[in-house]
Amino acid sequence: MVTATAPARPVSAGRAASAAARPCAEVLRDLDATAGGLTSPEAARRLERWGPNAVHSHRARAWLVLWHQLRSPLLGLLLAAAVVSYFVGQRSDAVIIGVIVALSVGLGFANEYRAEKTAQSLHAKIRHRAVVLRDGRPREVPVTELVPGDVVELRLGDVVPADLRLLQVAGLECGESVLTGESLPVAKDTAAVPAGTALAELSGCALMGTVVHAGSGRGVVVATGLRAEFGKLAAGLSGHQLETEFQVGLRRFSMLLVHVAGALTTSIFVANIVLHRPLIDALLFSLAIAVGITPQLLPAVVSTSLAAGSRRLSRHKVLVKRLVCIEDLGDVDVLFTDKTGTLTQGRIDFVRAVAAGGTPAQDVLRLGLLCTGTDVDDRGRPVGGNPLDEALWDSPATAAQRPAVDDWKRVAVLPFDHERRMVSVTVTGPAGDTVLICKGAPEAVLERCAEVPEPVRRALDTEFAAGNRVVAVATRPAPATATLTAADERDLHLAGLLVFLDPPKPRVAEALGRLAALGITVKIVTGDNPAVAAKVCHDLGLTGAGVLTGTDLDAMDDERLTAAIRDTTVFARVSPEHKARIVRMQRRTGGDVAFLGDGVNDALALHAADVGISVDSATDVAKDAADVILLEKDLGVLAEGVAEGRRIFANTIKYVLMGTSSNFGNMFSAAGASLFLPFLPMLPSQILLNNLLYDTSQLAIPTDEVDEEQVRRPAHWDIAFIRRFMVRFGPISSLFDFVTFAVMLWVFHADAAQFHTGWFVESLATQTLVIFAIRTRRTPFWRSRPSLPLTLTALTVVALGAALPATPLAHVLGFQPLPAAFFAAVAAMVVVYLLLVEAGKRIFYRTARAPAHPRPALGHRHLRRRAARFSTVARLRHHRSREG
Repeated sequence: MVTATAPARPVSAGRAASAAARPCAEVLRDLDATAGGLTSPEAARRLERWGPNAVHSHRARAWLVLWHQLRSPLLGLLLAAAVVSYFVGQRSDAVIIGVIVALSVGLGFANEYRAEKTAQSLHAKIRHRAVVLRDGRPREVPVTELVPGDVVELRLGDVVPADLRLLQVAGLECGESVLTGESLPVAKDTAAVPAGTALAELSGCALMGTVVHAGSGRGVVVATGLRAEFGKLAAGLSGHQLETEFQVGLRRFSMLLVHVAGALTTSIFVANIVLHRPLIDALLFSLAIAVGITPQLLPAVVSTSLAAGSRRLSRHKVLVKRLVCIEDLGDVDVLFTDKTGTLTQGRIDFVRAVAAGGTPAQDVLRLGLLCTGTDVDDRGRPVGGNPLDEALWDSPATAAQRPAVDDWKRVAVLPFDHERRMVSVTVTGPAGDTVLICKGAPEAVLERCAEVPEPVRRALDTEFAAGNRVVAVATRPAPATATLTAADERDLHLAGLLVFLDPPKPRVAEALGRLAALGITVKIVTGDNPAVAAKVCHDLGLTGAGVLTGTDLDAMDDERLTAAIRDTTVFARVSPEHKARIVRMQRRTGGDVAFLGDGVNDALALHAADVGISVDSATDVAKDAADVILLEKDLGVLAEGVAEGRRIFANTIKYVLMGTSSNFGNMFSAAGASLFLPFLPMLPSQILLNNLLYDTSQLAIPTDEVDEEQVRRPAHWDIAFIRRFMVRFGPISSLFDFVTFAVMLWVFHADAAQFHTGWFVESLATQTLVIFAIRTRRTPFWRSRPSLPLTLTALTVVALGAALPATPLAHVLGFQPLPAAFFAAVAAMVVVYLLLVEAGKRIFYRTARAPAHPRPALGHRHLRRRAARFSTVARLRHHRSREG
């Protein structure tokens, strides 16, 4: 054990290859460490010196958020035109435009920065842990606290947390595709290799970011954070994240508006020049029209919705890695999930031992305690072991056998993997005899036994029919060799069965009902016995469930499997490849697929799904592959997440539909009026102020209530639907704008300033209050009530717009007081307008064709994920080649 206080030698100057080229003892000496690990005080000193073991952390950067707000080309053109107008004498208009643009940017910045802070707090809650030797004992610590000199245990499913020089291995294989692009795992050993060996051939090292594919091992940390091989390469790569389906929809919608705004703006500018309007006035007016038709605060509305939704979900113990994944969660209509801990309580209890072949039950218990693939603490208890090992150790039935475990010495271990489905150890007893012990899935163990008594088979069938989990234990004499292979697992003598109980959760049936009400079909994918899985499903009300096993899947081609999935609820005894194939085939049928899993055997399926869901207690590779992390493995919590995603999308679409229809109508009216009026229908600064007030009123949309039918089924972006809505309802808005023009010109005989004022008040009132009709397909207020914040903000903005002409700011903004009769006329027009929109809405939705959403064999999101994976590998290779 390390007791010296001297810091480790600097490792930033050395590469993992140099560590692999030296013997283990020399590496430990250079790091001032031993195979027993560091002391806690020494680890704390090194952490203070070297910093956290992190390559990248999610931080809210104010300057980056501000850049997102300022990078709009329209805003840049508008500010440039305002500067020019300032220097040609129109200073007041230029200042007003500058102030309005600044307020708009400030609103968007405040909301988006708040959303980024929310994402930062969520990322801080998602932690990876590693088993290290501290103070001579194994202990779980956050991977960010690893330091050079720490001795780390590697187990199946772990993401290697730092660059390690391997000290011990037991069938260890690591998948290094993240660094090399090679799909096959690499076998590891403890031998030194010649200096200058290629990265992919460093068999004596396990590198940060690679995944333990099989076996186990122990290594000393030689480099952490940005000093590790992966850290050095990742530091030079772009951190740009891929778009989700939700973001793709937003981008396509934005492009639609760009095309509309470009055509409208260009035609207005050319027309005004032809009519001999001043160049600066024509340019500012045209740009203001473009800004007006663009929902500038859409990113702020989306960010506010996502941030508010993520805060609500975090209170329900759901963490989202990226806020935009909340909406993807709402798109799900098929959920594949494992059984243990999801449908069942996950608190596995040992029930009894069933002896076989004359072996006493107490011996079966002792053999089960000895056969574990993980290290044990000073009490002999498994550290970071699987739930079955922990349940066996904690059971009162094994109390008498625990002291006897100390009398046996473990010689070799062959860890569990998902192909063999068992773990094996060789142990030497007090009398010097060496025994091979195998423990695992009954089917896997029994087929390796020389003889299986018929009563044991009947007992096994009885336990499966009762829904119990069973582990078989078998032994045979073995030589005391330091190595153990799968070939040694033969000619076994069945010692007995260990029976565990994992009862269904009390409220899981209610959660399944909630998911069904949301239109989500739940299918079970498990490595457990098919009879056990079917019994649990039957107890939870999933009756008539079809069952397929991994053997059945192997006999089917893709077409047959795609057809069979529809009628199958339980997939049992399946491998990781089976799980991924099931997900891919389901995605061929259309809709979005989610997969909930927590083990290394779930990683492939998590990547293949549209939405990967894992839990905080999952293996590192599962958490890395997931989009959503559940702090509590509960389907009820997941149902709330799905509903929240659909609420967010529904509220976003409210803003989109309202903005495109009313904005398009108002800007079309402005364009038309500018052609026959002797003056501009509204000043550029007034258009921008109108747009700012209108958008401000919509920042409360994320708080709005959502109708039940909008949450009941998934919803997707449909640009054609949005375009039809804009074309149908935009002219209704324009119709009332032209009525306002007629009233102002022929009834009130308004001059230019009074005309500007009247249309400003009317357009602000109509486009703000129309939200109450567009926000629901039901009858507003009567069958669908808006939220109080939305109601108050909308009414406040309308009142503010009506009051502005009577304030001291009126002259600065170019307004004039309006006669009382005009407000009565506006009130009447608003009422008629809303009634007409309501009637048009009913006709539109009655005749609207339900959009189809066909999905190719590989969906866009999966293709982007796969492309990103290969892109990362290519960039890493390129980076290494440049380094030489």
